[in-house]
Amino acid sequence: MDQNKSAFYASMLMIGAMAIIGVIDNYVIRLAEIIGLWQFHLSRALLMLPLIVCLSLLGLGSLRPRRFGVVALRSILFTFAMLFYFSALALMPIAQALAGLFTSPIFVLIISALFLKQHIGPWRIAAALLGFAGILCVLQPDPQAFDVRTLLPVAGGFCYALSAVVTRAYCSNESTVSLLAGLVVTLAIAGAVGLIWLALFPVEVPTGPDGFVMRGWVWPMHDALFWVVVQAVFSTIAVFMLIKAYQLGEPSYVAVFEYSVMIFGPLFGWVALGQSVGAMQIIGIAMIATAGVLLGWRERQLQSRQSQAR
Repeated sequence: MDQNKSAFYASMLMIGAMAIIGVIDNYVIRLAEIIGLWQFHLSRALLMLPLIVCLSLLGLGSLRPRRFGVVALRSILFTFAMLFYFSALALMPIAQALAGLFTSPIFVLIISALFLKQHIGPWRIAAALLGFAGILCVLQPDPQAFDVRTLLPVAGGFCYALSAVVTRAYCSNESTVSLLAGLVVTLAIAGAVGLIWLALFPVEVPTGPDGFVMRGWVWPMHDALFWVVVQAVFSTIAVFMLIKAYQLGEPSYVAVFEYSVMIFGPLFGWVALGQSVGAMQIIGIAMIATAGVLLGWRERQLQSRQSQAR
């Protein structure tokens, strides 16, 4: 397959994966009304693990990590990102949750500059500032009525950025399937630990989505089981498509298309669930996506120069 065709198929696979995620993540609010965050992650992970084994059997990569400690660290950071993100989905429209999560490229830039001592040029600084302004447009924080819950997806973005830095620096030789398996196992452990903690130290749980994080084991869960199965199956399909996209295309090029989820998620939330998206939030989403495209474009240029210098 020539390079142009590979790039086209990679972009289509990534857009398809983001469309699936943009749809299914809207329904976390339905789960949040019935079961808790910890039960959701444990049950979803247990359903996903056999599917991930199938991915390995299909030849997409080994389940066994080369460096267990590094993969474990990356999985823990990624798990925290997902816990923050899914907590936010239960409390705010998906547009706000995604905007917070997609602060990760900005945090990657800051971490690379401060701790990895990488040179950050004016283009990437401008992209980071643009993205930060977009975040403010979407989240619209009110200093006089500050709610710490608005920072949940941003905390998810920070943890996601840390996991991305660890992945880039130490996990280049790991198979994508082993990284995915590590994440799912860690999410299952986190879910089990959360359920045990809440069983030992129960708290008063608000009704509806506000009780998502504080709710312990709910049984029977047949009202939520359908949506858990949907999440498990379609998350695995989306990740399969994402993996294949990165296998076919150049990573910095493919990563730009991840931002399409910021179109699919809010659009489906508006059409199917009636979640409103204001003009300022639309502008903010566009600013964040533009910042991500600029960062991806600059990364691609730098990689091209490095390969030419060799």
